[in-house]
Amino acid sequence: MGGHLGAPHSYQLRILGIESSCDETAAAVVEDGRRIVSSVVASQDAIHAPYGGIVPELASRRHLEMIVPVVEQALADAGMRVSDVDAVAVTQGPGLVGSLLVGCSMAKALAYAHRRPLVPVNHLEGHVYASFLADDAPTHPFVALVVSGGHTALYHTDAPLSYTLVSETRDDAAGEAFDKVAKLLGLGFPGGPVIQRMAETGDPAAISFPLAHMTDQAPDFSFSGIKTSVSLFVKRAGTLSDERVADVAASFQAAVVKMLVGKTVKAVLRTSARRVVLTGGVAANGPLRAALAAAATEHGFVLHVPPRILCTDNAAMIAAAGTARFLAGARATLEMNAIPDLSLAA
Repeated sequence: MGGHLGAPHSYQLRILGIESSCDETAAAVVEDGRRIVSSVVASQDAIHAPYGGIVPELASRRHLEMIVPVVEQALADAGMRVSDVDAVAVTQGPGLVGSLLVGCSMAKALAYAHRRPLVPVNHLEGHVYASFLADDAPTHPFVALVVSGGHTALYHTDAPLSYTLVSETRDDAAGEAFDKVAKLLGLGFPGGPVIQRMAETGDPAAISFPLAHMTDQAPDFSFSGIKTSVSLFVKRAGTLSDERVADVAASFQAAVVKMLVGKTVKAVLRTSARRVVLTGGVAANGPLRAALAAAATEHGFVLHVPPRILCTDNAAMIAAAGTARFLAGARATLEMNAIPDLSLAA
C-alpha cells in the first residue's frame, strides 16, 4: 500500500517498521511519520480459520516463514535498502510472546548488521498512531478508543506520547467476543467481518442481549457476559435458520457497539478532549463507525478514524509511532526482549 499523505515535502526521516504481535507478519517504510512509502502485510487467516481463533504455536511458526520475505518486499516496494532508513522500529508488546520474538529478533538483526538505531514500539500506541497516517490527523488532547481482537481500552492523551488509561476490558476484548460468537454461530473466522456481513440482513432489535455494568461503578468494559448470553441462546434455540442467525449476529453486534460508544461518550464528557480517535481491528466495523460518528455529531466532538486497511494490524502504524519515539530519543539495545503484557499507560 502506498501513501500520499499530505502535501509533497522533502524527506527528513525514514523508518522501517516491523509488526508481528499476533497473526499478521508486516513490514513498512514510512517517511516523516506521515507518508507511507511501502506497506506489506501477510495474513494468517486461512491458517487459523479451522480453529475459530488464533493458535499461538502456528502463528509463531508462520511468522518465522514470512518475516524475511515480508521485510524484503517492503524494502523493494520502497526502492530502498536497510542502509537507506534511519532506524528500525519494532513491536515489543503487547501480544503473543512467540510471535513478538520473531519480529524483535529480525529487527535486532537488521539494526546490528546495518548499524541502525533500534526503536521499541508499543503495539497499542501503534494503533493510535495509525490515525496520524490519515489526511485528517488528530491534534491533542484526544480520547483514543483502541478496540481489537486482543485489546479494548480507552485512553486520554493530552500530549504526544502521554497516555492515561480511562477504562479497559475486565475479560474478553471486543474482537475476541466477535470471534467467539462467530464460532458459536458457525460463521467462520475472523469473526468481525463475517458477523457484520450476516448482521446486514438481521434485526438488531430482535434479541435483547445484556450490557455489562460494573458493580464497583468503574468505567471498564466487559464482554464475557454477552458472549455467554449468546451461547445460552444458541443452545436453547437448537437449530437456527439463516434468518435467525442473522438476527443473533445483528443483535449481538448492536449490543457491543452500544457498549463501546456509550463508554466512549462518557469518557469524552469527563475530560477536556473534544476529539476521539477510533482505532484497532474492530474499528473497521461499519456500524461502530456510523454510531460513533452519530455520537460525535450529537455531543459536539470530532471523530478521527483511520482507513480500514490501517485499522487492522500493520507495520506502517508501528513505523509512525516509531518515528515519534525515535524523535523523543527512544533507543533499545540488542538485549531488548519481547514484553507480552506491555502496558501503554504508566
